[in-house]
Amino acid sequence: MYETKTKAEKLKLLVKIVFPILVTQVAMYLVTFFDIYMTARYGTDDLAGVSIGSSFWVPVYIGLAGILMSITPIVAQLMGAKKKESVKEAVQQGIYLAILLATIVFLFFFIFIDTLLGFMELEPAVADVASRYIFAMSLGLIPLFVYNALRSYIDALGATRVTMVITLLSAPINVFFNYLFIFGNFGFPELGGAGAGLASAITYWLVLLIASVIIHTQNPFSSYQIFRKWERVSITRWKEISRIGVPIGISIFAETSIFSAVTFMLAVYGTITIAAHQIALNFTSLLYMLPLSISMGATILVGYEVGAARYKDARQYSWLSVGTAIVISFVSAAILYFLREPIAELYSSDPAVIELAVQFLVFAALFQLSDAIQAPVQGALRGYKDVNITFIMALISYWVIGLPVGYLLARFTDFGAFGYWIGLIAGLTAGAVTLSLRLLLIQKKFSKNQPN
Repeated sequence: MYETKTKAEKLKLLVKIVFPILVTQVAMYLVTFFDIYMTARYGTDDLAGVSIGSSFWVPVYIGLAGILMSITPIVAQLMGAKKKESVKEAVQQGIYLAILLATIVFLFFFIFIDTLLGFMELEPAVADVASRYIFAMSLGLIPLFVYNALRSYIDALGATRVTMVITLLSAPINVFFNYLFIFGNFGFPELGGAGAGLASAITYWLVLLIASVIIHTQNPFSSYQIFRKWERVSITRWKEISRIGVPIGISIFAETSIFSAVTFMLAVYGTITIAAHQIALNFTSLLYMLPLSISMGATILVGYEVGAARYKDARQYSWLSVGTAIVISFVSAAILYFLREPIAELYSSDPAVIELAVQFLVFAALFQLSDAIQAPVQGALRGYKDVNITFIMALISYWVIGLPVGYLLARFTDFGAFGYWIGLIAGLTAGAVTLSLRLLLIQKKFSKNQPN
């Protein structure tokens, strides 16, 4: 990374940083995307089972992996402050923490998942697929979490193209193993939805191996000697990572888990509704990779400028990121609205599922603008290391406003299952407004400390 003087230079650097992140995020998400898509082609019961399994898996993984995202602003600010000698320790401690978190999640799913599924009113076949999918996916937890720590380090150095290349390999690897284990091709066992989980686990191990080799052998990463002379576990460093990372993780968990909560509540409407909801959510999540990538780029660039005490530049990067995401949101909304039928037909040949998914996609188009604002604003706030108030705002927006509104509309109006999606729109909009106000306040606070 480097210092920029004009807004044109900033936009150019933003695109340079964000584009590889976008490709990386899309490639990472394609693992889940193809799990859903290829399972949908296998059968409706398996699709519903994987949908329920993903609703348990995704928020827990993303929430805890969000803790490791703190490595990005930590390393970015160290680089901006010319403290390169401290980078190695920060990354190594992040790896230790990643292994611990992965182990905790694995044990949680191993012990409690069948009990949790038992509380839901699921058809036996759907519950069985969900349980087997989660267990198979959990076999890849350690490499997935460790890779997140390493990726945060790579991105913080501004080398986002490297993670792009690494992660691009994950999609074809995942599709290949899905082809083997979901459908039982070439003599492999036909596992249906559970096969998608196993394919993902294998993919995560291979991606970690590739990333580790590059970091160990290629410059500029090898100069930091991340895998040599390992430091002892440092509770002090863990506290720093957690102090920034836990609020990030809770904030992300609050946002992603509300979608899972909606999926659970839709279970009472039957397998067809769950499948249609998951189709709309799956494709919408793919489009969300755009504002999410801009958000991650904002964290890197804002963090770098804050570390260098260039607060005016940090402010410009913040709002440049938001503006770019807003423009993109109109394109995303148009895709969801005008292509809603082809999108639904891409996933399923069941007429009942397609008809319902088309209706869900209309509501998905409506919250694109709110998503486009709140994501980069959160990214900018992380660059300032402002994360505590942010996660409280996220909890209120999604769980105090969004979910209750959805429940009331679904239960006491004619909207039915669609009421939950209206609640999602309300929660995301509230988050966009409150987080933007917080960013303005933080920027005003930092501008007072701007060196002359």
